[in-house]
Amino acid sequence: MLVAERQRKIVDVVNERASVRVSELSTLFHVTEETIRRDLEKLEKEQLLHRSHGGAVRIEEGASEIAHEAREVMHMDAKQAIAKAAVAEIQTGERIILDASTTAWYMAKELPNMPLTIITNSIKVAIACSTKDQIRVISLGGQLLAKSLSFVGPLAERSLTTYYVDKTFLSCKSVHVEHGLSDSNEQQAIIKKQMIDIAGQTILLADSSKFGKRAFATITELNRIQKVYTDTSIDGDTKTYLEKQNIEFQAVN
Repeated sequence: MLVAERQRKIVDVVNERASVRVSELSTLFHVTEETIRRDLEKLEKEQLLHRSHGGAVRIEEGASEIAHEAREVMHMDAKQAIAKAAVAEIQTGERIILDASTTAWYMAKELPNMPLTIITNSIKVAIACSTKDQIRVISLGGQLLAKSLSFVGPLAERSLTTYYVDKTFLSCKSVHVEHGLSDSNEQQAIIKKQMIDIAGQTILLADSSKFGKRAFATITELNRIQKVYTDTSIDGDTKTYLEKQNIEFQAVN
């Protein structure tokens, strides 16, 4: 069994049982306990499980979603620089999506007052655009997630199926070259995937801290993204992967 396959199966076992001991995994996969401990260390770094004394426990769904106020100050300089650079992608008259990420909110504040249609599931993005009279704002309804001040769920999902946009700008919890984009909340992941599905072009806004990790809920493969805005601390392996996949990227200071 390949290492990557074993590690995927470890995550499946942990999620199914809620908790599991190193000795059990060692027996199940016919490898040493030291090998299992290395696997668990790697999987914890990718945010796929939590290590515990003598084993591992699963990450509860939605437990790691961070309040908007906290996200606003995490890697704030990088997010603001990314947002300012990404605004240059927008042309007069376009229909665009801005998701409920803080970087998209920074974009909304940077947008000039010009003819645009913006679709968003973010209360804060909608408010930021509301002062600009040339921008038409369509706010998705649905279930309100208080921490992120965003709408998710069946109503928001159905609303998106009625639209087609020129560009989607979004961020996510984690980006991995093999496993793609992922988020800590399953409902957010579903909404973001639909935002990608209805766009002519998808532009990822992700500071370098998000790369090389995996979160609970998969959004889509990285090759569904046409362009990435990040910061200059992005690692060399990720740069090489993006170049090989012909995904345009811009690293900003």
